[in-house]
Amino acid sequence: MYSKSNILLFIAYMICTGLLIFSKRYDVQAESAARQAQTTVTVVTGNVELEQLESVERVISYETMKQRFCIDVSEKDLDTLMRIVEAEAGGEDRKGKLLVANVVINRVKSKRFPNNVTDVVYQKAKNVAQFSPVSNGFINQVKVSEETKEVVYSALKGEDVSNGALFFMARRLVAPENAAWFDSNLTFLFTYGGHDFYAR
Repeated sequence: MYSKSNILLFIAYMICTGLLIFSKRYDVQAESAARQAQTTVTVVTGNVELEQLESVERVISYETMKQRFCIDVSEKDLDTLMRIVEAEAGGEDRKGKLLVANVVINRVKSKRFPNNVTDVVYQKAKNVAQFSPVSNGFINQVKVSEETKEVVYSALKGEDVSNGALFFMARRLVAPENAAWFDSNLTFLFTYGGHDFYAR
């Protein structure tokens, strides 16, 4: 028969072995849980990275799709365009202002005129300014309205109701000989507000 001490030693051995097995199982479970947690973190991190990439892609798509100006303009060009529209058509409705902006933009696009807004507005023919507010200095005195700013931006983004007009005149304000030159040398398109519009 086993002695009490042997039995006690055997019981102690079994208890320790059981604890060791339990400990190993616990370690395995803990390691498994840690791996799962790590996997979850990786997946979450992956989602975060994907969301960041998607966010970047959205920004790129927006920039790509954002409407560009139909001509290149510097800050000076933008100010000049706003001022000439205000000076020529400040008292007219939105379409009247838009038409003046369209004519200036059409000239920039045409090979017959300078290739930027400022040079178009300040161009002279036989030492005579093309736009009366330039010759009388009114272009530098105007205060540009919010509507004029909105119209100019719309024109630069491509809103065009001009039918290709390159010239306009306020018939009631020009000398008869100047009006006769328009009528003899240009193709009349239409009248709107206080201006007659022409093409070459």
